Formats: sequence, C-alpha cells, structure tokens
Amino acid sequence: MIRVLLADDHAAVRAGMRLMLEEATDIEIVGEAADGAVAVRQASALRPDVVLMDIRMPGTDGIRATREITAAGHADVLVLTTFDLDDYLFGALRAGAAGFLLKSVEPATLIDAVRRIAAGDGILAPEVTRRLLSAFAETPAPNTAPAALDHLTGRERDVLAALGRGLSNADLAGELAITEATAKTHVSRVLAKLGCTSRVQAAILAKEAGMA
Repeated sequence: MIRVLLADDHAAVRAGMRLMLEEATDIEIVGEAADGAVAVRQASALRPDVVLMDIRMPGTDGIRATREITAAGHADVLVLTTFDLDDYLFGALRAGAAGFLLKSVEPATLIDAVRRIAAGDGILAPEVTRRLLSAFAETPAPNTAPAALDHLTGRERDVLAALGRGLSNADLAGELAITEATAKTHVSRVLAKLGCTSRVQAAILAKEAGMA
C-alpha cells in the first residue's frame, strides 16, 4: 500500500482528494493536515510515502513545510495547487518537492502521479514544464555545482544526465542495461552526493550544468 498524507487548508478539497485516491486499491490515506505545521508533524509521526501538499496555507506555508519534510527524509512531496505562478513552482521544486501538479488534474492522472512519486519518479504538470525548462536554461548554475559534480563516478554522471532528460527508473534501467532496483540505488547515491532532496532537483542541476 502507498501511504498518503493530505495537506490542504480547505476541508472540501481534502475530501475531494480522498475520494479520488480511494478509488485506487493500492493507496491508503493515513492522515490529513489543515496547515503546513501540522503537515510537518504528521509526516514525522505517520511516515507516509507521499504527502500531497497545497502551497497557500495559514501559518507555515506549503513550500516551507515541503522543505522541512524532505530535509528530514520523512516523505516525498507532491505539490498540488490551484496556482501555477513561477514563484510557487520554483519555490516548491527548490524546497525538494518531487512533483508539481495543478488541482485541475484528472483523478486517473493524480493516482498515477502518486504511484510514480512513491516509486521514486518525478512529476511535472504539462502546463508548467516548458516554462520551467526555459527559466532554468537562463539561470546560472549554482557555485557549488561543479564541485559536487566532480564527486560523481562516470556511471553516476550518466544517471544524472538521464535524470535531466526526465527518464524514470524503468527507463534508466533499460538505457543502462541494469535492473530497476540497481537504477534506484544509483539515483539515491547521486542525490546524496549532490545534496539534492528529489530527482527533480537533480534534473534541474543536470540541465544547468549542460548535461541534458
């Protein structure tokens, strides 16, 4: 079972997400939070596989909550918001979110996204992908990137380049002729060496470094 925590300040929205996700027999809703601070505490206590996180919430907002949850390694975060503003999109991904979708998403797409996030993949709403790539193509690479990349082995650099091209673990395994479990291990090592909290962050770094 994929354990999911719902974080949104509107009870009706949480109820709607619950209804959509409970259609899947492999997804279990283990908790709900009406603000970011509660989401952080719930993630620590319940250790869900995925947190569905709203951005605009009272008190601790979704970006800060995402940063705290991912930094502690308590869960992967899929941001689900009404707003596709650049500040929210970039802030969520920089905070370590593994995915970003709009609340207008179809139920089947949301269920698939939760499954893919739980499996270690990253998800971006089609509506924001082109804008994200364009923006980061114009952003200078961070000063720490070259030093971090120097610590990667040749195989790990191949993995990072594949992440930059948006490959899933299954696609990565096929390209490198390894098992999916081995691909997941390589991805985890790359993230750890680069100090990234999600494969989306690693993909952004790969594009900034001209590797993808």
